[in-house]
Amino acid sequence: MDPETMRGEPGLGGDVYWRRRMSLLIAVLVVVAVVAWACSSSGGPAETSDAKTSHSPAPVTDPLLAGLRTLAMGTASPSPTPSPSKTPRARRAGEACEEDDLVLHLQGKQEIYASGTRPHFIVTVVNTGPVMCKADVGPRALEIRITSGEDRIWSTADCVSGPGVETRELERGVPYVRALDWNRRRSSGSCRADPPDALPGTYVAVARMGKHRSPKGVFHLR
Repeated sequence: MDPETMRGEPGLGGDVYWRRRMSLLIAVLVVVAVVAWACSSSGGPAETSDAKTSHSPAPVTDPLLAGLRTLAMGTASPSPTPSPSKTPRARRAGEACEEDDLVLHLQGKQEIYASGTRPHFIVTVVNTGPVMCKADVGPRALEIRITSGEDRIWSTADCVSGPGVETRELERGVPYVRALDWNRRRSSGSCRADPPDALPGTYVAVARMGKHRSPKGVFHLR
């Protein structure tokens, strides 16, 4: 490969260039995964599970998500040579992830959900740092929030039982993947036993992790 290509765009540090490339790659891979997911599940029976979300990554036995991990792993490359004017602190494997090293993405399965159909989402977190690091991907630290205008409709951080902490080891370039669905009911800190259903309309889903916010996913309930 041309050495100039490896160094990235003029004026950009190696780390910044790497994170931008990984963010774009993961976005493309997730879109491809969602298209394949939607095609494979079209025409199937309606969702019957009452679970709001899965607090662990999707099983690697799923060939679609396993392929996503494999493709992303194949893009990992050695850490770029640091600039002589700025030598980063040496990292040790197993330390807490630096926020600047994480790339967060959320993708919905489709834009319009018919009555009785639950919205589905895939959330990915990628470590672009030089070594393996650990991050809390529990429902509070890695929050998926749904809003409608200024109205906060639903959040994975509401009514979490137990500590709600889930620490995962994130290898460089290997996505942590979570698949979840929304039961179309509202949630709140009051933890009502029988929360009301969300009304038909337009909604926005966003993944939040520390200072990171994923691109907005706009969808419609019928």
